[in-house]
Amino acid sequence: MSLSAALPTAGPSPSPSETTTGSVPTFQDAQESATNAASWVEQNWSTWLAIGLQILLIVVIAGVLRVAVRRAITKLIDRMNRTAQAVDGTALGGLLVNVERRRQRSQAIGSVLRSVASFLILGTAALMILGTFEINLAPLLASAGVAGVAIGFGARNLVTDFLSGVFMILEDQYGVGDTIDAGVASGEVIEVGLRVTKLRGDHGEIWYVRNGEVKRIGNLSQGWATAGVDVTVRASEDLDRVRATLDEVAEQMTKAEPWNELLWGPIEVLGLDSVLLDSMVVRVTAKTMPGKALTVERELRWRIKRAFDAADIRIVGGATAAIEEDEAPDPTASVAAPSVYANAASPQHQAASPLTQTPPPAK
Repeated sequence: MSLSAALPTAGPSPSPSETTTGSVPTFQDAQESATNAASWVEQNWSTWLAIGLQILLIVVIAGVLRVAVRRAITKLIDRMNRTAQAVDGTALGGLLVNVERRRQRSQAIGSVLRSVASFLILGTAALMILGTFEINLAPLLASAGVAGVAIGFGARNLVTDFLSGVFMILEDQYGVGDTIDAGVASGEVIEVGLRVTKLRGDHGEIWYVRNGEVKRIGNLSQGWATAGVDVTVRASEDLDRVRATLDEVAEQMTKAEPWNELLWGPIEVLGLDSVLLDSMVVRVTAKTMPGKALTVERELRWRIKRAFDAADIRIVGGATAAIEEDEAPDPTASVAAPSVYANAASPQHQAASPLTQTPPPAK
């Protein structure tokens, strides 16, 4: 058998140029790659289209729902303001808060509700979008839960302050312009926040009170205030005369300006608050505008003192004050008693006299 017969299928050996150019992609390779890509797109385009449509649908629904909820909250707040303004012309108008306070409270409530609604809607939409990509949300939610617990423990005071501020605004416990007693501080409210309330003290100082630290609130500006004055007179005074004088003071003050606007009711003489052996206390009260009780009390004391002086009714210092009659001073109280040493014949003077030395007799 010849060598040519043993290798019938052997072809010509490749040339060096063909060996070096064999790794370069040819047109046929590019055509095959394009064909494979087109087939992959043809096989998966429906899946990607479905995912894109789901994402688009989620985003559209979330956006429409967010806008609708925010508009509903805004209309609710506006309706609350219109209801409060409609009552201004009634007898309860004076018991309501002022326009500025209603506006600030409405803005705060609306801002909180809109922020909560946006967070819930957008957060739910983001989780649904991640679910369309078949991402396992269990580890993500577990990690978020652990992180939320850690942040909650670390910032529990901040969360407490925020929640207390939200409920404080929703319940309308106090507002700008109110005079409150927060326990840790007292004064006029100049700013209300979700975390901190700013107060102006009686001496001009500014207090920053955390909402979570407030355990009780005493609002001195809502509704009406009561001005009370206790008048202590002698037990021997004529009660009818005392009442008549107080009634006259009350009638004059009720008609005078600007007290006729500050007083929301007649000044009443309630009667005897206490009776002792040497004195008795008469109670006088009046319903006033919120925050004006102290001013009315000062003016009422001023007028009662002047009226009692004119009627010769004595006001004693307290419920147990003893009344003493004035006595004429003793003219000899400042004169010293005479001394026995001034009398030369007294034994004390002689005993105090110096001894004289007698001369010796002459020899």
